[in-house]
Amino acid sequence: MKSTKDIAELLDEPACEHNKKEKSGCAKPKPGSAAGGCAFDGAQIALLPIADVAHIVHGPIACAGSSWDNRGTRSSGSELYRIGMTTDLTEQDVVMGRSEKRLFHAIKQAIETYNPPAVFIYNTCVPALVGDDINATCKSAAERWGVPVVPIDCAGFYGTKNLGNRIAGDAMVKHVIGTRDPDPLPPGTERPGIKVHDVNLVGEYNIAGEFWHVLPLLDEMGLRVLCTLSGDARFREVQTMHKAEVNMMVCSKAMVNVARKLQQSYGTPWFEGSFYGITDTSQALRDFARVINDPDLIERTEAIIAREENRIRQALAPWKERLKGKRVLLFTGGVKSWSVISALQDLGMVVVATGTKKSTEEDKARIRELMGEETLMIEDGSPKALLKVVADYKADILIAGGRNMYTALKARIPFLDINQEREFGYEGYQGMLELVRQLALTLESPVWEAVRATPPWRIKAPSPAGEGWGEEKINQQNALFDPPHPNLLPHGEGTVVAAGA
Repeated sequence: MKSTKDIAELLDEPACEHNKKEKSGCAKPKPGSAAGGCAFDGAQIALLPIADVAHIVHGPIACAGSSWDNRGTRSSGSELYRIGMTTDLTEQDVVMGRSEKRLFHAIKQAIETYNPPAVFIYNTCVPALVGDDINATCKSAAERWGVPVVPIDCAGFYGTKNLGNRIAGDAMVKHVIGTRDPDPLPPGTERPGIKVHDVNLVGEYNIAGEFWHVLPLLDEMGLRVLCTLSGDARFREVQTMHKAEVNMMVCSKAMVNVARKLQQSYGTPWFEGSFYGITDTSQALRDFARVINDPDLIERTEAIIAREENRIRQALAPWKERLKGKRVLLFTGGVKSWSVISALQDLGMVVVATGTKKSTEEDKARIRELMGEETLMIEDGSPKALLKVVADYKADILIAGGRNMYTALKARIPFLDINQEREFGYEGYQGMLELVRQLALTLESPVWEAVRATPPWRIKAPSPAGEGWGEEKINQQNALFDPPHPNLLPHGEGTVVAAGA
């Protein structure tokens, strides 16, 4: 179990904007509140995309949840990461002191069944409170089977999801990174006049395979991605991250401690960037060339950017005419609260407000830079608050995570999922085409006209006898609704219609 000092060191992150105000790298958890995820949740989702590792949750089965494919990340090979493994602790295990033994046998079963290159153990609240020594168990299992077994002490009560991300990154720095050197370039892959530079991407999760939109551009520039921590990554790739020439923090300060510690230990410079939107994608490519400072690379990068921007702007032109001026309420967390704004503004859309519940102070500064000092930042994500913003600011669409989908649909508001559950990738130049296509399909769907129209059962045709409906008859009809329907109003002689019909 981590000590208070260990947690304080993770929260006190010098590379985080929060430290300029107070010694806390991320928002402090509120007692009893699990909204937005706990430290275990943050650690697991940060490392789960490492595809060939056996990920074992040490705790009650409820902590494993609905494990199969619970994050929308994609793999180009191994599918082992999609299999949920847990020690499934029960009351008997806790009372009889069998939880460490169960963990040891779980590691044995995972290694013998799947033969993974490594096993990751995620500690949860129950074994942390009981006092299980997962470090000793993992060390013993690694010596027994000759397979790296990495302890990740991330009990949920330690703090928020952001803290869990940092715990995961800290575990990689301590136990994995620097344990092997990269493989040499395969014979025949060299291109005359192009020097290959090794880079890393930290905080890139390859949701819906969207990083595959960007990877061909990096290859063309002459950049070899040693590792993306952790989208479509392999254990052997994480081991080599210390050999990169530059690290990019992709749209996230969640694992900024990884970038900072690699700079301290190995002198690797880093920068933060985003692949959402034309402007930010071009800037990220330029930043790679700028930090590496290779004149040939800078020249190639500018040529690629000019070509891709020209191509994508021509492809987006007919779509922009359909979306220009549409008003968007963006409610998401962390860096997407500002990185997606850039993409939407590239399309000529108006972002009326954005959510900042999980955003850092630097995220908020970027929002003000993009939207102005008086922009509306939403902390309250309750359905009532979101619908009030939609009504007050006349938003045409709500872009948010899956948990807000039914709020929008019940209110008959177009909705687009932007979080990890989505099925479409929006990164890079090509991702913009997918984003604009999904926005147009959502906004222009004929279902909205149908569900907003007055239903036929609210309208009564003129009575055959020509008798009008008096107040008494209307009251009788209203009594059929509980509570009485406010829109049933008299309309002319012999007719009753819903208001607005």
